[in-house]
Amino acid sequence: MRSVEEHQRIVAEHLPGGAPVALPLAEAEHLVLATDLVAKVALPVFDNSAMDGYAVRAVDVAGADEAPVTLPVTEDIPAGRTDIPTLAPHTAHRIMTGAPVPVGATGIVPVERTDGGVDNVQIRAATSEGRHIRRAGEDVPAGETVLRTGQRVTPPVVGLAAALGHDRLTVWPRPRVLVISTGTELVRPGTALAPGQIYESNAVMLAAAVRDAGAEVLALATVSDDVDEFAAVLDRYAGDTDLIVTSGGVSAGAYEVVKDAFGRDGGQGVQFVKVAMHPGMPQGIGRVGDTTIVTLPGNPVSAMVSFEVYIRPALRAAMGFTHPQRPRRQAILTEALSSPPGKRQFRRGIFDADTGTVITWGPPASHHLRYMASANCLLDIPAEVTDLAAGAAVQLWDLG
Repeated sequence: MRSVEEHQRIVAEHLPGGAPVALPLAEAEHLVLATDLVAKVALPVFDNSAMDGYAVRAVDVAGADEAPVTLPVTEDIPAGRTDIPTLAPHTAHRIMTGAPVPVGATGIVPVERTDGGVDNVQIRAATSEGRHIRRAGEDVPAGETVLRTGQRVTPPVVGLAAALGHDRLTVWPRPRVLVISTGTELVRPGTALAPGQIYESNAVMLAAAVRDAGAEVLALATVSDDVDEFAAVLDRYAGDTDLIVTSGGVSAGAYEVVKDAFGRDGGQGVQFVKVAMHPGMPQGIGRVGDTTIVTLPGNPVSAMVSFEVYIRPALRAAMGFTHPQRPRRQAILTEALSSPPGKRQFRRGIFDADTGTVITWGPPASHHLRYMASANCLLDIPAEVTDLAAGAAVQLWDLG
């Protein structure tokens, strides 16, 4: 059987990143910068007031701590005023936070240290040279590189780009993903079940996982075990998508539509393999035309764990994330467990950050979806380990 590491490498090789794109700021959120960002302007753009108050010459109010100084108010400067006045000696300009500092002013007296006068103002406190003045370029000089390639676009990154006059950012694009769930027994949630039918859950679950990874869901579809129906969905979307993810139809039964569509020997663009892991042994990887296809098993936990192990890190690497893997940590196992020999097992778990301990959560079988829904980690048990005692250290994948 193929190792987990080898299959991870092959899936990642099939998902190279797309060409960088310049996107509006809102569309670039949570993506990764593909180029450095250079400041087009200084930040602040001009000297401006850090307080609501009065712009003065510091020398004119030097004695105000001992005796109030009264000055005529000759200008009113709200934020947004575009003509910058000049402050004459022994006068004051009323000024608002963010407004341009008048030429000749050397300090700002906060309004709380005055009587708030409009025509004349009584200054009750001295100020110093530069006090409460935000100097042009003191945050970012014009021409400086402020954001680097590989940095994730967070809300502050968006804010900084906008403050510097950029309305777009060049980022690695979101891969477009088609999700297909296969099985004649599947029906849409919200409809009545006939005997032998089950509600379709894999497509909506995997589509949610695609979006959580940061990629775009182009479409999701449910098809019966009919090769022509399956092929029609592929034909409809394959040219518009970067990745097709299927669930089901890859085991050894008589009605395995994905295998039947591509040839059970893997001779028509898709290679079907067994990977030494549990859950999720049957896997497939290949291409439909120029589009990558990854085929996952149909049991819901197998599908979800396979997505975490193979598809999520490959998607995030293609999007430029420098650390595409889930965070890893070690914890102390609070109970003994056994693992199948020769297979790398991924067990659902509950990690307690306060104690640094972990318990397994639910049976290891691949149909127990309820435990996957409430687990906060996966225990990663190496293929050569068959038994772990309580108190042993175990590696976790933090599912957040």
